Formats: sequence, C-alpha cells, structure tokens
Amino acid sequence: MKVLLIPLLLLLAACQSSNPYVADGQPLPPAPPGAAGHLDRSAYPAAPRDFARYRDWAWRDGRLPGGSAWADAALVAETVAAGLEQRGLRPVRASKPADLLVSASLQLQKRQYQVRDDYGSYYGHGPYADHYGLYGSVPLVRTYEMEVAVVQIGLYDGASGELVWSGSAEAPSRGSQRERGEALRRAVEDALAAYPPD
Repeated sequence: MKVLLIPLLLLLAACQSSNPYVADGQPLPPAPPGAAGHLDRSAYPAAPRDFARYRDWAWRDGRLPGGSAWADAALVAETVAAGLEQRGLRPVRASKPADLLVSASLQLQKRQYQVRDDYGSYYGHGPYADHYGLYGSVPLVRTYEMEVAVVQIGLYDGASGELVWSGSAEAPSRGSQRERGEALRRAVEDALAAYPPD
C-alpha cells in the first residue's frame, strides 16, 4: 500500500506546480479595404440546376449527329429526338432560342470480353468416409472480341453554352437493319435514363 502511496503523492505535487504555458492572444489583423462589399462566390456551393426550366431543344451548331454504315444520320437523329420527346423536351420553334442544345454521336468500338468455364471430374468410389475419391477442375478462360455501337449524348445550356448533362450507352452492332434500329433505340433510352438528374 505504501508503494502505491508514494507515486500518488508525487503526482499530486506535480499538479500543484505552476503552469509554464501562458495564454497570450493577438488581435486579428484588419480586414482589407472593400472586403465588406465583396462576396466570394467560390466559397459557397453552386446552386442546384433547375432542369424543369428546360422545355425545348435544338441541335448544337445546327448539326445533325453523324451516321455510319451501321446506322445513318437520319435514323440516329430520329431516335435521339424520340428519346428527348419521352422526357418532355420538344423541338424548338424557329421564332425563339432553344433552352437546350443537343449533340449526339454514334461510334463503332471493339470490346473484349472473357468467359470462364470450370471443367471438373470426380474419380473414385463415392463421397462417403469409407471410400476414397479425387476431384479436379481445370478453368478454361476464353476471350472474344465484339463490336459495339456507342451512343453519346450531350446537353448544353442554350444561353451559356455550358455542358449541363451527358450520357452514353452501347448496343451490340450485329443483326439485321431492323435489329440494329431496335438496338439503337435501346441504347438511346439507356443513355437518357438518368435525365433529368435527381
């Protein structure tokens, strides 16, 4: 007990000594001239964009999307216009500027995919404790290349020209002309699925 009492008394004696640290405050420097009249907008988050105010659209720079041998420009333009129509966006009338400017592109790209198959066999008399057996498997990884059609859509503010939203999606490029048209429609639908953003 006396052994514990001595460190405790030393600890109490240390608490009674004076604190070597002294609180010393300096006044703030004066504000620069004109600081009261200046608002630094970069210090605040940007106001959320009101996508409900966008009601009509036109092609950016008056250019239709480019086509390819996979799908011609008219089909791409028609499919994108139908997708925008489903989201409440109408083509602009000639008498006023558009709320949104739309760009769209279609590109054929190659993708590589891998498929893994496990082939295995069991050799022996059975899975019970009094029998012996052996199981082995061999993974077989196959790589194949596929061509896909990638649709990219960009929406720009009609007044500022700023990009306000973009989306892309892809579709398999094989099939008949009708199947490719359906694949393009699904790709445009997927690309526009997140518009308007929440």
